[in-house]
Amino acid sequence: MISASMKKSRSSLLLSFAALALLASLPALLRAQLVRQDTSPPAQSSEVRTQPPSGKRRISQEVLITGDQSWSDTGIDVRPGEHIVVTATGKLRYADAKEDNGPDGITRSFKDLLRILPFNGAGHGALIGRVGDAEIAQPFLLGASRDVTAPVAGRLAIGINQASDDTGEGTYTVHIEIHAPDPNAVYHPANQVKTISGVDASVFARVPRRIADKAGDPADMVNFLILGSEDAMQKVFATAGWVKVDADVRSTVLHGILEGISKESYLTMPMSQLYLFGRPQDYGWAHAEPIKVVASRNHLRIWKAPFQVDVQTLWVGAATHDIGFERDERDNGVTHKIDPDIDLERNYVEKTLTATGLVAEVTHVLPANALKKARTPTGGAFHSDGHVLVLKLNESAADVSAKSSSPR
Repeated sequence: MISASMKKSRSSLLLSFAALALLASLPALLRAQLVRQDTSPPAQSSEVRTQPPSGKRRISQEVLITGDQSWSDTGIDVRPGEHIVVTATGKLRYADAKEDNGPDGITRSFKDLLRILPFNGAGHGALIGRVGDAEIAQPFLLGASRDVTAPVAGRLAIGINQASDDTGEGTYTVHIEIHAPDPNAVYHPANQVKTISGVDASVFARVPRRIADKAGDPADMVNFLILGSEDAMQKVFATAGWVKVDADVRSTVLHGILEGISKESYLTMPMSQLYLFGRPQDYGWAHAEPIKVVASRNHLRIWKAPFQVDVQTLWVGAATHDIGFERDERDNGVTHKIDPDIDLERNYVEKTLTATGLVAEVTHVLPANALKKARTPTGGAFHSDGHVLVLKLNESAADVSAKSSSPR
């Protein structure tokens, strides 16, 4: 008799073969378009400016980056909304390259897109940057000349877009200037407060402590709430580097085929549907290194509450950290194993979102019927101190950011 897990494995193999067959049938024109998309810089994080930033310059510094360095700490702390203006010169040479390359890097060929780089959207050997904690910071392209608006607060690091086992020979000379935010920027540090208006015992009386699977069995813990519009909610997650997760397997197969060329597809692996307020999650968000995400990723589900708080939309979320695989006690299949200390993931959500400058207020609430220990329907155990993270978003910052990024 074939076990359920064997059937799942066979289905997965068939799905993989189908995906490969579909990839092989992609027209050359589409493949070329995908390569162009992968090598272009993300418009939301940086831009080439013809005018200098209007804000006052507060730092001017020059650093040398040698080809054997992956990342270098500049010693510069930046704030959300500040301009990081970089100009760079120099040459690197890679063993498999036909010629030297500059800070813009080597345009990646179709074959080279299989290489895993810190930032797959830039050329091999390109100058790149990141701001904040190395574990959560999202790299961005700097190249030979760029003006980047810092999306979060933190330490600025400069690096080279290369693998640790494939370094180049040579040096980049990098001139860095930090300018104050534009006059219309509305980025502010999040205020740690004791209470947030409207979020009281009556709210927690209407929000279940746990979400559930389709059969109604209690699952993950509700461990964070967000007050803010849908646009502001999406903006804060996107700015913090979280990625929307595909809603179903079918969309993931197609997305995986298209994005898999650059090894960036697995962040969007679908989450199983879980339920709150009688319906599946409205959004799924994931945050991880693409190469590791099959086994490990930070992820969360979020629902729009069927009621408002102080005339504001309330979002209710459950965040967990996948750390591997384990046996699903329901059917002996394979499921993701979550870190049993789920407070670490709640804190991770807080850290990534508050660093964006798009969160106005932060607090932690211990509900009257706090959940501190439980098991999921798959058999995994978890524990918590029972506190729920509550974030109130800065709507004005989200509005200004949206206007500044819209086409002129």
